[in-house]
Amino acid sequence: MPITKGYKQLIAEARDKIRTLSLDEAKAKFGNPNVIFVDIRDIREIEREGMIPDAFHAPRGMLEFWVDPESPYHKEIFSSGKEFVLYCQSAWRSSLATLALQEMGLSPISHIEGGYKAWKESGLTTAAKPVQKHN
Repeated sequence: MPITKGYKQLIAEARDKIRTLSLDEAKAKFGNPNVIFVDIRDIREIEREGMIPDAFHAPRGMLEFWVDPESPYHKEIFSSGKEFVLYCQSAWRSSLATLALQEMGLSPISHIEGGYKAWKESGLTTAAKPVQKHN
């Protein structure tokens, strides 16, 4: 049985409902102590490509469980009341993840247009994956 909706349509529908930051908008938030950048890529991508400095790594597969305070996997950082800016490599996964977390009630939340690839290619600061600092 063929699928009825492909990934391109899912992403387009998500982007109609979420806030997408331009690189300039994301750069303006970088370093703000009330904003947490969240890298949802796989650990192997981060080890290979690096990440935005001080970003919190939350793998896409665990994201909803880490956000929900009732989950045994909850991470306190997601109950901080801060603003969250998600990113992945190309802004596909982060589009879908931003919508999912927004639907869970996490706010304020957005993602970066073009993802980490655009961030890195524009010459913005990157770093190797540090030891996780946040709870």
